[in-house]
Amino acid sequence: MAASAAAREIVLVDCPDDVGLIHRITGVLGAHRLNIESNHEFVDTDARHFFFRAEVTPAAGEPALPTSGVLATELARVLPQTARVRVTRAERRPIVVCATREPHCLGELLLLDAVGDLPREAHEAELARVIDGYSPEYVVLARYMRVLSEGFVARYPDRIVNIHHSFLPAFAGASPYRQAFARGVKVIGATAHIVTAELDDGPIIAQDVIHVDHTFTPERMAQAGRDVEKLVLAKAVLLVLE
Repeated sequence: MAASAAAREIVLVDCPDDVGLIHRITGVLGAHRLNIESNHEFVDTDARHFFFRAEVTPAAGEPALPTSGVLATELARVLPQTARVRVTRAERRPIVVCATREPHCLGELLLLDAVGDLPREAHEAELARVIDGYSPEYVVLARYMRVLSEGFVARYPDRIVNIHHSFLPAFAGASPYRQAFARGVKVIGATAHIVTAELDDGPIIAQDVIHVDHTFTPERMAQAGRDVEKLVLAKAVLLVLE
């Protein structure tokens, strides 16, 4: 019987580059009678670091996938000592999406925070209480127009995904469309990234751009950019979950 869509594991490996890594990994997968439906590998030649991703299903006639823990342990055994091995089931997993309905200007929030008028600590404590009740794997900021404190970001390390309405590193921070208009750019975009303590400076997950011309006002740029923002964010969430 063919494996169902749910009976699928995603195997992720990163480690120092070495000879025969793919052979070692596929040897373990083959020993467990796993069919590799897709795989991708990449070597960062500057850092001499190896990255591998595969989607696997049970071979025809095999009853089930091995447990994630067993597979990860056996893979780690044949790889360099510092290897990171993650095996995750391709299935629906909990995330929390944060958004603000109010038309807050990020610059105004930064100003209020700088003078101490923004009750950030109380807000973040309540927000964390709600988020933790769902035990999410990721927190997604879908135009959540508040600047999060370093302490809040540290509570969810590498688990907060943000959409920023510019092609970072250009026009970070407040009002990127107005910055783009003032500079007369002909390409605007959106960037999804992992949130870190430094504003709009975390690792980039996905980006895209669209072309504009001299007839675009900042408001029209913002309107045109919304389609890019939603597509980039959707792609980024899919990437981090897989």
